[in-house]
Amino acid sequence: MDLYDISGGRLDVIAEEAEHQELSRESSTTMEPSRDRGGRATQDVSTFQRFSVNTNESLRFEPCDTSTPSPTGAEDGLDDDDDDDEDDDVFKEGDTENEINTIRNRLQGKVAEMENFAGHLEEIFLTVEENFGRQEQHLEQHYNDVLQTLSQRYDDRAAGLEEEKKSKLEALYNQLLACGEALDASKEHIEAAQEIYRSQDKRLFLKAVIPAIKRIEEFAKEEMDLSLSTTLEFNPPLVSDLSDVQTMMDSINVVPAPSAPVINPQMPNSATLTSLRVCWSLFSDDTVEYYELYYRPVLEDMPADSTCAPHVSKIKVKETHCTVTDLLPNAQYELWVTATNTTGISPASEKALYMTVPSPPVIKQRDCTSCPEAALIRWESGNTNPVDSYTVELSDMGTDGGITESIVALPTCQCLIQLQTGRRYLISVRAVNIGGPSDRSEVITVSTTGTFFYLLEDTAHPCLSISEDGFTVFYGDEELPISAMASDDNTFTSCVAVLGDLIPVRGRHYWEVEVDDGTEFRIGVAYEDTEKDSYLGATSTSWCMRHILTPSRHKYEFLHRGWSPDLRLTVNPVRIGVALDYERGTLSFFNVDLEQHLHTFHCHFRNYVHPCFSLDNTGELTVHNGIEAPEYAFI
Repeated sequence: MDLYDISGGRLDVIAEEAEHQELSRESSTTMEPSRDRGGRATQDVSTFQRFSVNTNESLRFEPCDTSTPSPTGAEDGLDDDDDDDEDDDVFKEGDTENEINTIRNRLQGKVAEMENFAGHLEEIFLTVEENFGRQEQHLEQHYNDVLQTLSQRYDDRAAGLEEEKKSKLEALYNQLLACGEALDASKEHIEAAQEIYRSQDKRLFLKAVIPAIKRIEEFAKEEMDLSLSTTLEFNPPLVSDLSDVQTMMDSINVVPAPSAPVINPQMPNSATLTSLRVCWSLFSDDTVEYYELYYRPVLEDMPADSTCAPHVSKIKVKETHCTVTDLLPNAQYELWVTATNTTGISPASEKALYMTVPSPPVIKQRDCTSCPEAALIRWESGNTNPVDSYTVELSDMGTDGGITESIVALPTCQCLIQLQTGRRYLISVRAVNIGGPSDRSEVITVSTTGTFFYLLEDTAHPCLSISEDGFTVFYGDEELPISAMASDDNTFTSCVAVLGDLIPVRGRHYWEVEVDDGTEFRIGVAYEDTEKDSYLGATSTSWCMRHILTPSRHKYEFLHRGWSPDLRLTVNPVRIGVALDYERGTLSFFNVDLEQHLHTFHCHFRNYVHPCFSLDNTGELTVHNGIEAPEYAFI
């Protein structure tokens, strides 16, 4: 029978009892008739309420149609006795209504309790049925295991008896064959002796009897074993070791040991710099008291010797998830888990690899460049293990704050960002792996007022030195040792020069160079693959303005492929503006103090170029960049 049927039947009984109480109260209550002003008799109906019980809902009460008594308790035309009787009726009706409300509330509480109890019983019923099914399946499995074990023992014992019988029969058969051979030999000797005995020729008799006697004597010397070679009784069976069967019988009422848990693969954003959140699952039929999570770092070049393996740590938890703390950043960890109950410990799960989030990258500010329309940001990973990607975050300092843009899934350690002209930005970088994003790197400020770059020290001639801020070049008169003159493929050897960082954005770029009258120099631009053993302006890969000191005057040349137009400057420029326009294919030079145009190269730049600077004698040269281009620079 369904539990709801039971609860519905009980509620019907309660409803019948409530109706019976209602009828008894109505029959016992005497209602006096009252008259209206017209003298007509009216039935004064009590405000008594009737209620009904619905088996699927809580108690619901329905008010009957009632006539409201007069507030004064009396009508015009009634005498004092009638007034007293009507007052008594009003008080009786009020008491009855309060009593009914009390009973109603009590019944509602009882019904709610019974409904809760019925729901609880149903849950218990389902749980008992489910547990019974599991136990029945468990008992059947044990029964099959015991039968299989006993059947195997029977088969083993029967096979042993069969082998013993076979060996006994073979031994008796061999002994029987030996006896037959001995009888045949005796018969042959007897027949030979009889034949010699019957011989009439005495000479032949004497000649044959001696060998025959020797053969018979030799045969007689051979002892014949007439005892049975094997016993007729079979060996008594050994007492079988049924401990495993007994263990199976005893384990019928024992909770089985849990199966191996299944550790889940790492989910995205499930780690921090020093922690991992690990989850696993288990079969629903297993009973587990607690889990033990094991983990250890994975080293790239871990030796085969197990004594050098990383230390294994362990955490004991009751849930199927755990947060492991105090870990290394951007480190790979090997994790596995076991389950334990009163019976024993499960096998270990398969090992899973998890990673903590990377350390914040380190922006290489000296390698970053910017221009009015874009910025090239470079950084170092700062992590020994590779990361999946990088995210660059930038915010406009002119806004209220917060991240205005994020560039995600960057595979390398550099990013060219398109920006708005005349703004200042705060830029940071995050490294990302399966565990999640790292903390932000240190924030750098990038301005798009003008083109900004640093001098590349790895391209500088050994005789040059660069200031700490990266914008001033010095050429001293001290002699350097031969060891200091060693250079690599990126270093200038013949020309005492240095390159600025690459300008990898199409558009307009402007910077200025400050020099002395007594310094011979070359300033301009060059391709990245320009020959380092040639002078600036001497080949097709560089363009430059050159200053030469002669005994009579200051000479200026604008060199490309070693050729220069014949130009003379009346005023020696000490602050020179350089304007590069990729789109128009021009490179112009200006005297900044006089706002005077000096010369313009017209060419098609096939690749991006580097600013280049050279000192042909002792002196210094200072670069001013990140400044706004004057109006006359790109007319």
